[in-house]
Amino acid sequence: MNHLAIILSDNNPVQTGKKIEPVPLPTLSRRILIGAPLLAAAVYVLPVCAEDVGKKPDGVVELYTSQGCGSCPPADAVLKELATEGKVVALAFHVDYWDYRGWTDNLALPENTDRQNAYRTALGLNGIYTPQVILNGREHMNGQDGRKIRRRIAEMRDTPSGLIVPVSIEKAAPDRLLIDIGSGPSATNPVRVLLAYFNRESIVAIPDGENVGRKVSYANSVRAMETVGMWDGKAQKIEIPLSELASKKATGCAVLLQEMLGEGKPGPIIGASIMAAKP
Repeated sequence: MNHLAIILSDNNPVQTGKKIEPVPLPTLSRRILIGAPLLAAAVYVLPVCAEDVGKKPDGVVELYTSQGCGSCPPADAVLKELATEGKVVALAFHVDYWDYRGWTDNLALPENTDRQNAYRTALGLNGIYTPQVILNGREHMNGQDGRKIRRRIAEMRDTPSGLIVPVSIEKAAPDRLLIDIGSGPSATNPVRVLLAYFNRESIVAIPDGENVGRKVSYANSVRAMETVGMWDGKAQKIEIPLSELASKKATGCAVLLQEMLGEGKPGPIIGASIMAAKP
């Protein structure tokens, strides 16, 4: 199976519109995407009502993907399976660094690319690639390998590498969402309360490029992220206007309790919860 890698130095961040020579990471095979302009249509469903997953997730799976990556559809399918199973917080971060080759991912955000590049620095990697999965903010692997993803999440679940702080999000009133964070041991690093807004399903028809002729169902594609608070080890509650979902054109949101390692680098995720509109 092929997937993609880009070598980046701290002084050479991802840039769109300029040629970046793909270089393989160790054990990864080299592949260069050649794309054409995207003509695609995504279907979004505005939120009508919301439901709480209702139990502590086993972990957090972040998939970094692109419509311009021919190796990504199998990983997109794995993420959709994980989202449907409901055991993890599964989020798809579409990146834009393949757009300059003529393939425009209409779900990509530069902020998603920034987050992936920040993980590269935090994890000490030589580069970033698609499809890349980040587990609990702690380690990365090929997003196509659903069996390994499930195994590693299960191995981390009841250890200090798992989600050790209870977190929930629910509709507490007709116009408000309530984030409820329990108490726990204070982390060495500052801990942000992040809210990721996503679309539960985006169906995209792709008539050109490496995925020509495909009609792909993308699950939980992130449309925006914001910091809504900080956590210092004490129990706390945070209220969010329900209208934020509509303003972000999202049908769901996920809370991530994430350590920050300095200079904006994302660290371990120590608590999480997810809520989505009913299908």
